Amino acid sequence: MSSVPFAGNTSPAGGQQQGGAAGNGKTSAIQNQVNEVVGIMQQNIEKVMERGERLDTLQNKTEDLNHSAGQFRRGATKVRKQMWWKNMKLKIIIALVVIAVLLAIILPLVTGGSSSEQAKP
Repeated sequence: MSSVPFAGNTSPAGGQQQGGAAGNGKTSAIQNQVNEVVGIMQQNIEKVMERGERLDTLQNKTEDLNHSAGQFRRGATKVRKQMWWKNMKLKIIIALVVIAVLLAIILPLVTGGSSSEQAKP
């Protein structure tokens, strides 16, 4: 706040036309208001700075969470592929066992039936 009087003001006291006591009371009241406004502005600035710090903290946590999510996604994809191969191997083993059992049942019937008739003369 500037204490420069405006161009139309010619009084040496900076625009105060009243006596010294009344002028000092007004000045001190205005100074108190200015001090209140300064205090409020300082509190607002502190709050903005705290908010900025919280935003920085939140941004850091967001970046960490994004990084962790990427690692989780890669790990989940790896585990999914491993489980798919494990499942596929199990299916292949079951299929081979079924084929072996069928061959064990069918081959003796096919080869044993025709060879046993030929062996009995």
